[in-house]
Amino acid sequence: MADWIEEGSRAPDFTLPTDDGGTLKLSSLKGGPVVLYFYPKDDTPGCTKEACGFRDAAKALAKQGATVLGVSRDSAASHAKFRDKYALPFTLLVDADHAVAEQYGAWREKTLYGKKTLGIVRSTFIIDAAGKVAKVFRSVKADGHAEQVLGALADLA
Repeated sequence: MADWIEEGSRAPDFTLPTDDGGTLKLSSLKGGPVVLYFYPKDDTPGCTKEACGFRDAAKALAKQGATVLGVSRDSAASHAKFRDKYALPFTLLVDADHAVAEQYGAWREKTLYGKKTLGIVRSTFIIDAAGKVAKVFRSVKADGHAEQVLGALADLA
């Protein structure tokens, strides 16, 4: 298990496949804040609520100059279907081998229905324009999370 990324540390760079069949390199987004959120699975209740929260806050996030990126282990085809079904205006990234989730400390042991498993624990990282982790949200609750992120972005400005 990777160490947890702490606020103030440099955000680990990565290149991952996108929901539209391309690739995205995190460092290509330097110069503006990035909201990097890890979620367990496309089109499940909590993940849908979280994604739609970011969708509904898209205008306010754009005013802050923020780029939103969602990351899960689902395939690009699954991401595209999820994105289209809920009109998500941001990129979803494929972390099939969970290597990036591990780098960020979002791949952890969790208990589901009494069983311990390894998986993505809902986590969000706000990366500042210089590529440093400005804010970390661990074990996120989907309700109201987009508003928490907006508040943290306002504190960066």
